[in-house]
Amino acid sequence: MTSERTTSEAFDRGLETRREVLGDAYVDKALAGADDFNWPMQELTTEYCWDHIWNRPGLDRRSRSILNLGMIAALNRGHEFKAHIRGALTNGVTREELREVLLQIAVYVGVPAGVDSFRLAKEVFAEIDGIQG
Repeated sequence: MTSERTTSEAFDRGLETRREVLGDAYVDKALAGADDFNWPMQELTTEYCWDHIWNRPGLDRRSRSILNLGMIAALNRGHEFKAHIRGALTNGVTREELREVLLQIAVYVGVPAGVDSFRLAKEVFAEIDGIQG
């Protein structure tokens, strides 16, 4: 980062939620990679996704995680999918429930998306369990 950045209250609230769901390491890496060009994307993501949406009443974080997995699988965004697998686990979704979510993805998004989703989930589980792959 080459210039001084100020943040809004929405950014600060969103950053707290983002850290709680995705973990400090993931968020720190994203923020560390921000420069003058892409910092506005970090602001947009943190304020609108993580504050204005994730902090709304009406759905709990667990439900939001399940929704995100389906949408991100449909968009074929593997990097984000893996981050949200971790987030779903943090938000109380069990591995058995994740299996059911991924089977639902296979039927409604397509079998190739389901196969890829299972592969990505296994990569996350291996990382969490400390298994070398």
